[in-house]
Amino acid sequence: MLAQGLIARAWERATPNHPASAPWPWADTRPIARLWLPAAPGRARARELFVLEGSSGRNLAFGPAHDTASVLPGARGNSVIEGHRDTHFAALRALKPHDRIEIELAAHHRITFEIVDVRVVDSRRFRIALDAPTARLTLVTCYPFDALTPGGSLRLVVTADRL
Repeated sequence: MLAQGLIARAWERATPNHPASAPWPWADTRPIARLWLPAAPGRARARELFVLEGSSGRNLAFGPAHDTASVLPGARGNSVIEGHRDTHFAALRALKPHDRIEIELAAHHRITFEIVDVRVVDSRRFRIALDAPTARLTLVTCYPFDALTPGGSLRLVVTADRL
């Protein structure tokens, strides 16, 4: 939570002409988006998260991370954001088709996506397509959520299309 607070401060300092800076002096990443996941059952508010650029293990420890092989959120193609199932992306367990996800880009422009698919896949046999005819957002986390040990090849993949 402390890291998300520092990332939020870096995000708030950004202007349309100057993208967000590193959230702490030694960081080799920066926030590229603010993400709102729908409120889970029993929660009154949407889950707000800041997305870091680059999906390294180090970045994933601090929050969801954008896979640099994919397009930026809102661009034509598939934007892939990954996160840990037991922290930042634990809220993915409650998502279902037709739920809406919002994302804010550096110019403080909000984009709404609607979930079209939620599935568990075996990452050894399933590949996420990076091309798409329109703007698509794919959120990925490990599965199952209640596993006591890391690892395994199962992933929860949430796909949403821009409205």
